[in-house]
Amino acid sequence: MLRPDDPRLSPISLTPIGILRTPFPDRVSTPRQPHASEGAEGRIELAAGRGLEHAVSDLEGWEFLWVVFLFHLNKGWRPKVLPPRSAGKRRGVLATRSPHRPNPIGLSLVRLVSVESLVIHVRDVDMIDESPVLDIKPYIPYAEARPGARTGWLEPLAAPDEHAGEAPADPEPGFSVTWSAHASTQAAYLRDEHGIDLVAPVDRTLRLGPQPHPYRRIRALPDGTLRLAYKDFRVRFRVDRRDVTILSIGTGYRERDLALSDDPAVDVHRAFVARFGREDGESRC
Repeated sequence: MLRPDDPRLSPISLTPIGILRTPFPDRVSTPRQPHASEGAEGRIELAAGRGLEHAVSDLEGWEFLWVVFLFHLNKGWRPKVLPPRSAGKRRGVLATRSPHRPNPIGLSLVRLVSVESLVIHVRDVDMIDESPVLDIKPYIPYAEARPGARTGWLEPLAAPDEHAGEAPADPEPGFSVTWSAHASTQAAYLRDEHGIDLVAPVDRTLRLGPQPHPYRRIRALPDGTLRLAYKDFRVRFRVDRRDVTILSIGTGYRERDLALSDDPAVDVHRAFVARFGREDGESRC
């Protein structure tokens, strides 16, 4: 067993080779699972003056890339975590792909679109904007793909392998999410009048699972419905087996804050409440 003071465990210094630019400005808006980010476009901006324009030679032609990056917003790590597919049971972090790791290093598979000098355009990104990039490697199917490999605690969820050699299906298919007419009207107002898109991130979150969950900020309400806190908004929904119906959108601000706050971000919520009113219990969000 290695002792904590073993010199071979001394800190290591790494220098990022660039940064990721993605549509996801924070943790809340970033997909928790790779398939949830399908189609999301981004780019890797490499540092100038370090010879990296030569390092990207021959990169075109590969379909997928591994991107090694830092979870730069993490403040610590957790030995046990609660993954989306874990049915409420905590798992050892090293048996998951959780970002809360002993060293905040992430690994994501992205689709290569094009290379323009020091800018690599990619798709299917699931990282926070401005994440530091440590390395890039091509995905080599014959060396890395392992169809039929065991999947640990996920195995009880997996269906029988009916298509050997193909990419495995998600062991727990996502929930279906639909929006009521009222909620759709509210979402359209926020999008058209204020440039706020709630539909995509809310769908992405609830497809993973609508059960109360601290990481996804979901709580049960006394009337049997549930509420998702997404940034400063509260989205109320109901669940019937694997079908989720969005019922309404509300503000997360208390009445006092709406009346007295001089934060410009509150103006959107004032206008929203003036248009749609408040739901019972919103002031206690």
